[in-house]
Amino acid sequence: MAKPNYSYEKRQRDLAKKKKKEEKRLKKQSGRPDADTVSPEENTEPPTGDATQD
Repeated sequence: MAKPNYSYEKRQRDLAKKKKKEEKRLKKQSGRPDADTVSPEENTEPPTGDATQD
């Protein structure tokens, strides 16, 4: 009977983890806009300045 190669199995698991992690990172990155491409209209901060409140 052949002896199991645990090093190979571990390496394959590690490669699968890396691949999944990279895919998740790319998906996250493509799902949100970059900070440079956000327009001023999309800014969620309250306006600052001389706004009068009634």
